[in-house]
Amino acid sequence: MNTKVFNVKMLPLTILKYLSLIFFSFVAVLPVVSCVITAFKTEEEYQTTNVMVLPQNWLYFENFKEAFTKANMGRAFVNSGIILVFVLVCSVFIGTQLAYVLNRFKFPGNGLIRSLFLFASLLPGVAMQIAVYQIMYNLHFINSLLGYIIMMCGTDVISIYIYIQFFENISISLDESAIVDGASYFTIFYRILFPLLKPAIITSCILKGVGTFNEYYAASLYLQDKKKYGTVATSLYTFVGPLGSKYNLICAGVIIALLPALIVFITCQKQIYSGLTAGAVKG
Repeated sequence: MNTKVFNVKMLPLTILKYLSLIFFSFVAVLPVVSCVITAFKTEEEYQTTNVMVLPQNWLYFENFKEAFTKANMGRAFVNSGIILVFVLVCSVFIGTQLAYVLNRFKFPGNGLIRSLFLFASLLPGVAMQIAVYQIMYNLHFINSLLGYIIMMCGTDVISIYIYIQFFENISISLDESAIVDGASYFTIFYRILFPLLKPAIITSCILKGVGTFNEYYAASLYLQDKKKYGTVATSLYTFVGPLGSKYNLICAGVIIALLPALIVFITCQKQIYSGLTAGAVKG
């Protein structure tokens, strides 16, 4: 009897919960749906119809062809792929080794370094761009893919804290046993601890990879030759100008840009989910 009364009392709250979920799901999906609809519209349809009016021909792929060629997206995908691979590899090795030192070795200033990392994460990136730009200019890294990669390989504070958290859940007895057997610190790290960091590495690669692939501000600022060094994010702004924006081509370009990430997510979703859960909340 008490259970029935409890369920009746909770009914309005349950209805409100599901209504809010439906509403926010609709808000999240609406821009994607409108983007897909606009991408298949001709120029005339886009100019004369509402954004949610379905296109007459769903097999109209001219927008995709024009967006891919005029925005030079083939070159942009190559550049973004090169940047992404090098940035992720460097970030993983730098971040894991730094977290290993901060977690396993106790030395004067250890806590200070951790606090400085936390303080650095609170500083807005835009506020430091004047100093960063001056450094990049003096090193002749403006309009250089190598210089942009080096800049993007900068220490990712969030990833470091993920690695440190994961190291804290790995027993130090593994290190001690390996030292007794004559292993060096490099052997302990690369042969024993590094393979155990797979969930944390997947988590940090997702966070760093998404941010690097979608990065527009720094790519537009430092890679000024868009024809040679354009990325996927900057290529989408080809159709934005003072005389108007061609949103049907922009939407087509957005869908093209989303396809690689969508394919990776579908094929690797099991590893992504396991990495997020084990790497982010382990403890």
